[in-house]
Amino acid sequence: MSTFKKLAALCLLSLLFGACQNEASKENQLTEKEKSEKWKLLFDGTSTAGWHLYNVGNIGNTWLVKDGTLYCNPDINIDHGDLVSDDSFTNYDLVFDWQIPETGNSGVFVNVLERKDIPTAWASGPEYQLLGDKHQDASIPSKVSGCLFAFGPQLHPAKNKPNGEWNHSEIIQKNGKLSFYLNGTLTAEQDLKAPEWADKIKNSHFKAYPEYGQYSYGRIALQDWTKGVSFRNIKIREL
Repeated sequence: MSTFKKLAALCLLSLLFGACQNEASKENQLTEKEKSEKWKLLFDGTSTAGWHLYNVGNIGNTWLVKDGTLYCNPDINIDHGDLVSDDSFTNYDLVFDWQIPETGNSGVFVNVLERKDIPTAWASGPEYQLLGDKHQDASIPSKVSGCLFAFGPQLHPAKNKPNGEWNHSEIIQKNGKLSFYLNGTLTAEQDLKAPEWADKIKNSHFKAYPEYGQYSYGRIALQDWTKGVSFRNIKIREL
């Protein structure tokens, strides 16, 4: 290869590397517009600050920061548990990106009460379902991404992006009304203060958990289901 061609190849590699760095630098950051709108990062891309294991405290080794993502490592046999925000929230707009293996299963819980007499985050917090393509079943209401787990099908069917790509989700809660979005599509709505919600709980397996779905405030939790899941760009704006 001539000297000219070698220099050209090096320049091209340098440009590609610089472009990748610029793209990576955009993750886990707030734009000036977002700052003016009072958005706040719940994950800074470099640490697990602001999070802890449900009813444990110290995060341990399962949840870690990997390549700018908040990653749940399925290969660790200890320290498993759901990751819970240090802060609690009432009315808010929450957005996050997520990536999961084809056979993966995870979720984001809202309105979580953290108490020693409540064994798990899902025993109090309704779940925004996250599933890999091979773990989904459109014929089962609780087995599609973006649904309110165990309660009804998606309002408007939405699909995960191809395996390996990042999905974008949004959860809005205002005055007890939840709205779920997957990749820009409204997939679920539920008024947690409506009588029908209490009836739904009574007709589900959650009836055995008296604190489930009873509140419109609480912590946010990321589910550890030992299959691996990654999160980034977790941002919240209180309404």
